[in-house]
Amino acid sequence: MLPTQSILATWEKFNDFPMETLTKVWIYNEGSYKKQRDVSLMREHRQQYGITGNCFDLAIWLLDEFKKDGVDAYPIGHSLKKEAAHVAVVAISENGHRFLCDLGDQWLNPILIDSHSEDFVNEQLSGFFPAAKVQVKNYEHNTEILYYRPNGKISRQIYNTQPIEMDEFLQAAEYSQSLIYPKPLVECRIPYKNEIAHWEFYNWESFLSTSKGLFIEPKLESLEEMVEKIYQKTKYDKKMLLNVLEKYKNFQSKA
Repeated sequence: MLPTQSILATWEKFNDFPMETLTKVWIYNEGSYKKQRDVSLMREHRQQYGITGNCFDLAIWLLDEFKKDGVDAYPIGHSLKKEAAHVAVVAISENGHRFLCDLGDQWLNPILIDSHSEDFVNEQLSGFFPAAKVQVKNYEHNTEILYYRPNGKISRQIYNTQPIEMDEFLQAAEYSQSLIYPKPLVECRIPYKNEIAHWEFYNWESFLSTSKGLFIEPKLESLEEMVEKIYQKTKYDKKMLLNVLEKYKNFQSKA
């Protein structure tokens, strides 16, 4: 179920890339007409501020890297031009098999989604998603992922694996970058003991998801404490973090 080396080599360039909505607010308040950044600008911002972006940013960047590395890939997604939109990438191996690549949900590795492949197994698997085992169920145009959590909870997600035309995808990206949700979100994969865990900062609280369960972190009172906490996990520029969190507080006060 693991990806080929060609797909994995590109994917691993993004191992330390968080997914977050902070950059969206930062760009939105810059006042530029175009909100969705191209890859060259994302690279500049990464180098200067350490920032990455939301699921659209990460998918666009990953597609660009796959293209540079000679790997066929295309965007997929659901609920485009809606608040619940989510996008990812499907990469195609040398033997024509498809692998789901979802940086937006901070997967650890791409996973095989073609059930006709001799490598496909219909079992619960570790090593693909932080703090959960996953099982893949493949249908004609959809792939269902079942997530088995340490507490026994099972959640599901359906991916429409049909390719999205790039023009349509970029229009949806522009729409998403202009849609501001008033609660900050940061997700990243971090080393924890003998595993890679999932750390999340959402709506002013943070928690760590591990194979041993969910750990709620002590609530932080000041923006400066939150900036330091996020910086420890992401190495984002502290001035940028404080600027964005202040804007989120303003959104909340006006709500």
